[in-house]
Amino acid sequence: MAGFLDKLLNLDRRWLFLLVFLGVAIPIILPIGLPVTTTASTRDAFEFIESLKPGDYVLISYDYGPSSAPENDPMAEGIMRQCFLKRIRVVICALYPLGGLQLASNSLAKVSAEFPNLKYGEDYVNLGFKDGAAAVMKRMGDDIVGAFPTDVRGTPLGQIPMMKGLRSLRQVSVVATIATGVIGEYWITQAHPQSGVPIIVGPTAVGAPKYYAYLNAGQAVGMLSGMKGAAEYEKLLAGRYPELSRFYKSTRAFTATKGMDAQTVIHFVIIVFILIGNVAFMSRRSAQRKAASR
Repeated sequence: MAGFLDKLLNLDRRWLFLLVFLGVAIPIILPIGLPVTTTASTRDAFEFIESLKPGDYVLISYDYGPSSAPENDPMAEGIMRQCFLKRIRVVICALYPLGGLQLASNSLAKVSAEFPNLKYGEDYVNLGFKDGAAAVMKRMGDDIVGAFPTDVRGTPLGQIPMMKGLRSLRQVSVVATIATGVIGEYWITQAHPQSGVPIIVGPTAVGAPKYYAYLNAGQAVGMLSGMKGAAEYEKLLAGRYPELSRFYKSTRAFTATKGMDAQTVIHFVIIVFILIGNVAFMSRRSAQRKAASR
């Protein structure tokens, strides 16, 4: 037994790296489907959008970069799928540079391809990126065209059918800010007081705790907290819409549910190796003490 424990303590770390890789990769390729318990903040966000009517406007702001995309992408895409199924008009923008330059366009292209009956300019539009964050929000509160004269393709907003009746944030039913850093807070502390527009926030898990104060104060109507929040939202979507239940079970694309499977497995692997390492270390130290006392 002592020899086996010594081998564990001297195990080449590359074997650990391999196990970590397999613990992440296998659940993503072959999803386990571990149960996910939904929290109140996620259900509130889901039910708020569920209460909207066809033709209402939802603005999704991509306020994050590639480093947090595995957590944030599934949030934005889940909300977008819900809106498209309900024929809610979706306006996309970004106040974080890489969010507008890449992530928003890629996300919209992926989800819109699942709904070929919907048309750009009539059911959804991408306004692109605008620098200035809080200043842009303030301008949008009075005049969206003033903040975004054209869409991401360079088309004047006045020439886009769905934008002809949308003048300011006051006409938007809810803003979903998928955010890292402080931009999510700006939507709550700047845009909401000015225009009264409800806010749903989707922060990374590490940034979520600060938003509970806004939720408790009624300054935000819901929150998706990290990858777990996104997985909760996918569960709610699958439970309400059979077509999305089939989609999330069959898709080969990355989803938050797959990510939570991988995260749970790798956490288990890490805990097991921590326990083994401590047992091996204590056993070795006990053996050394016995040898020294002889």
